[in-house]
Amino acid sequence: MKQTPGPEAFDARSFVRTLTARPGVYRMLDVGGEVIYVGKARNLKRRVASYFRAHHDSPKTRRLVETIRDVEVTVTHTEAEALLLENNLIKKYRPRYNVLLRDDKSYPYIHLTEHQYPRLTFYRGTRSAPGRYFGPYPSAGSVRETLNLLQKLFQVRQCEDSFFQNRTRPCLQYQIKRCSAPCVGHIDPESYGNEVNSTELFLQGRSSQLVDVLVQRMEACSKRLEFEQAGRLRDQIAKLRRVLERQYVSGNGGDLDVVACAVQGEASCVQVLFFRGGRNLGNKAIFPHLPDVLGAKEILAAFVAQYYLGREIPPEILVSDDPDGADVLAEALTASSGHRVTITPRARGERARWVGMAVTNAEQALAAHLCSRAGLLGRFEALQYALHLDELPERLECFDISHTMGEATVASCVVFDLEGPRKSDYRRFNIKGVAPGDDYGAMHQALTRRYTRLRRGEGRIPDVLLVDGGVGQLAEAARVLEELQVSGPTVVGVAKGPDRRPGTEVLHLLGSDGPSILPADSPALHLVQQVRDEAHRFAITGHRQRRERKRGNSPLEQISGVGPKRRQRLLRQFGGLRQLSRAGVEDIAAIEGISGPLAQRIYDALHDDP
Repeated sequence: MKQTPGPEAFDARSFVRTLTARPGVYRMLDVGGEVIYVGKARNLKRRVASYFRAHHDSPKTRRLVETIRDVEVTVTHTEAEALLLENNLIKKYRPRYNVLLRDDKSYPYIHLTEHQYPRLTFYRGTRSAPGRYFGPYPSAGSVRETLNLLQKLFQVRQCEDSFFQNRTRPCLQYQIKRCSAPCVGHIDPESYGNEVNSTELFLQGRSSQLVDVLVQRMEACSKRLEFEQAGRLRDQIAKLRRVLERQYVSGNGGDLDVVACAVQGEASCVQVLFFRGGRNLGNKAIFPHLPDVLGAKEILAAFVAQYYLGREIPPEILVSDDPDGADVLAEALTASSGHRVTITPRARGERARWVGMAVTNAEQALAAHLCSRAGLLGRFEALQYALHLDELPERLECFDISHTMGEATVASCVVFDLEGPRKSDYRRFNIKGVAPGDDYGAMHQALTRRYTRLRRGEGRIPDVLLVDGGVGQLAEAARVLEELQVSGPTVVGVAKGPDRRPGTEVLHLLGSDGPSILPADSPALHLVQQVRDEAHRFAITGHRQRRERKRGNSPLEQISGVGPKRRQRLLRQFGGLRQLSRAGVEDIAAIEGISGPLAQRIYDALHDDP
């Protein structure tokens, strides 16, 4: 059901008469046809009519109603089905009057690959690669902390397969007793499999069973007079028991999440604690964008729907407040996960302590967030004054270039608004077709690619555009904006001072007579430094990843006819890739299994200019 949008007021009375009393989802549109609010209803007619009949105390709700120029509805069979559709539409349109989660990344996991010698690795994304997945974990940091712990307990490799396949001697991880060196045969497949099985039991939370298994192995080694191996297992058991003393939370075990909400004015924080196999895997603080002053029950209802639908859901979720429509939420989560999900608002005993702990964490995180946000607002206001802007800037973008002597050039774009960094809007650009070391050309390409997309409507033009560099980078930015006919941003070049110390940065403003030097204690300069440093960090991270991927791939892998066995034979015979690259065609052809034409191809591949 849809009416043609137009500048005239929305004829709500006529529209409501056409509505059904069945469940469904409604979408409110403004004069430009943009979706500004998405909601669900058990009774569409009654719910939509309430917007146009009642007096609303909230100024934002009144403003929403005044902005409506069209309403679209989708009828569903049940309210739970409407909730699923509402969640998908909110993620698709991100309407400005809905409660929105800024953090919408997928959970990180630990991935155990399928391989003769499986690898443990950090994983985020769709779990399509073969192998086993453990988690989810609340953050990338908690995954890396667990991986580090596992290296100390069970020496299962964490290196890339390309690195593993080309080793001729153990790496540093073996020397510091963090890996058993399966790459060079220092451990047999059966023993390595035992380490993998122990790792799986630990990650599954089956700690008591794991200790029993290790004790049995230790006793078996003692009976076979393998005292060195028995001693290693004894030390492993002792380490494991110390870890379990620190990490174990409940003797009852089980998988559940604890979700608590703290509200202060128009700001809120939702804290999630993750428990898997009875162990606390950590916590995560999330700050939803609120369209109005809302209560904890309303925020939790929106949060649980957006955060869990489409993800892995634990069998039980403890909540600090009873969310609106908890029964419908539980029904939708059960349908989405394929197993029964319960939402428990009034926990008792030890579980009540967990909820209290989550509430305390949420309150503290919110207080720190509000303090930080107040300071950030002051910096934005100082930047407005320093740049002589007519209005408070609400969005900053900064570009930086990173490379190593022209190799693997990467450009970064980071975005800040009045809430801080918007990491979902960050972008990296792999620079191609530009002469090595040409920072101006790289900046021109990155800016062109970024603002061509924005001109197509795939984002928002920033109020202030920062480029890391001096007059040259500033001129490239001006040239790109002129070519693309992008108007609006105040363009600023951020150049290092004469002694390159923090606090001596020089700002070059497009169109100004000369450079601007702000005092070292200026809040505006602190904001510029924060954004510039974040762009620098993001660019360097991308550059290093690209460089390592490039360097990590052996040239031998690209040669037709050179499989893993021949590759290992070549590296073993010559003592490494460097020595192989110094060999002649005849030397290579002398290796068993290498014909003359293949030796020539290997020689050519190792001596082609990059």
